[in-house]
Amino acid sequence: MKKTILELKDIAKYFPGIKALDNVDFTIRTGEVHALIGENGAGKSTLVKIMTGVYQPTKGKILMEGSEVHFGTAHDAQAAGVAAIHQEASMFTELTVTENIFMGHHLRKKGGTLDWKAMRQHTQELLDRLELDINPDTLIKNLGTAQRHMVEIAKALSVDAQLVIMDEPTSALSLHEVEELYKIIRQLKDEGKAIVFISHKFDEIFEICDYFTVFRDGQYIGEGEVATSSVDEIVKMMVGRSLGHMFPKKEAAIGEAVLDVKGLSLPGFFKNVSFTLHKGEILGFFGLVGAGRSEVMRTIFGIDKKSEGTIVLNGHEIHISSPRLAMQRGIAYVPEDRQEQGAILEMSLSHNITLPQIDKISPFGVLNKKTEKTITEEFGNKMEIKAANWKVNANTLSGGNQQKVVLAKWLATDPDILILDEPTKGIDVATKAAVHEFVSEMAAAGLAVILVSSELPEVLGMADRIVVMHEGHVSKVLNRDEANSDNVILAATGHEEGM
Repeated sequence: MKKTILELKDIAKYFPGIKALDNVDFTIRTGEVHALIGENGAGKSTLVKIMTGVYQPTKGKILMEGSEVHFGTAHDAQAAGVAAIHQEASMFTELTVTENIFMGHHLRKKGGTLDWKAMRQHTQELLDRLELDINPDTLIKNLGTAQRHMVEIAKALSVDAQLVIMDEPTSALSLHEVEELYKIIRQLKDEGKAIVFISHKFDEIFEICDYFTVFRDGQYIGEGEVATSSVDEIVKMMVGRSLGHMFPKKEAAIGEAVLDVKGLSLPGFFKNVSFTLHKGEILGFFGLVGAGRSEVMRTIFGIDKKSEGTIVLNGHEIHISSPRLAMQRGIAYVPEDRQEQGAILEMSLSHNITLPQIDKISPFGVLNKKTEKTITEEFGNKMEIKAANWKVNANTLSGGNQQKVVLAKWLATDPDILILDEPTKGIDVATKAAVHEFVSEMAAAGLAVILVSSELPEVLGMADRIVVMHEGHVSKVLNRDEANSDNVILAATGHEEGM
């Protein structure tokens, strides 16, 4: 029988000028996968930090198995059986799997010295329990993203966590790896563990979760059983209204070819990639993890150097050896990893938005603050970035607003071609709809857009044509009216190749 393991009552968390959480309730039971749902900025991360002892609530109380507790530190929460696996795994990459798993709670011999033999043995037992083919002595830097997530789960089990919080755990996993994660989650559930699952992907929530709670603007909105609810009902709870069409595709006049890529190759990543992009077109790129989509875009933008092939821009062959040259040619690139590559989080919003134009706004090496302010306000407001002011650092914003900053930065360069690599990864459903609408408007205005996405509904809903890649090759190119889930997935898995 399920029992309540953690209960948060009337929890509030205030920061100067901000109510991050306003008297919310949250109840978690054993043997249950509980989805915590809400837009970016809804208060999910703040609640997780309270549950894990990183933050202390301004008011309210926390009950663990019926008894009130106080988590003054992350160590207090861990000692009580609460563990978190974050979207961006925080690990010591130069240390081994064993060293990471037992960091902060080493096993010791009677004399006080570290018992490495026991820790290694216990690590192997944990890996076997999770059916992971990983050597305990392997350095973390030699593991893939999926394996690192699995090691984080093993670490949670090493402290006998009764509650495991998973924050966007599938964001960088392949379909096969996601299935492996689901298998482990079901195993933990069967063992009576409680799982808090945070995701923006409704297919995941309906696949793996039993119960859900929705937050909006720092407030508790409601909860319910996943099996008896629908996507539309949950979305309405999240945003306070029905979103209608998630993919507001506007009709656009497809013009002349602006980019013609022929036989592009980069050894080890992709080979003989060819496609054409037209003015006013949204050209979707779909493929499974490792298909080579991002590497193609990095090569076009001059980050990586091609070994073969030609790039023709507006009828003229060009040689792009650096991002600077790509920008000069009117190409903008929004990378997949906004935190590491898209934005400088410790820098202000105004500096981020105007960074690609630093030469333009700094004549004779002196920053023209008036020009910087004008550009920031124009494109920051156009993207509807929610921030106290333009001087705050990007790391103070939600993930969705950080993505808007990156989009504003590149749109401010007035590009002819906009390459978007996973533009809605890790952002909430309302912000996704806003990004989709904006991209559609840009294409309708004549901008040529390449949309790289691992979310099939996104490319089916937004693209005029879809280039499907499989293991570094173009498997198939489909027009909008002929593309569907079946033929795209067949092409992405290599079961249907051809043009």
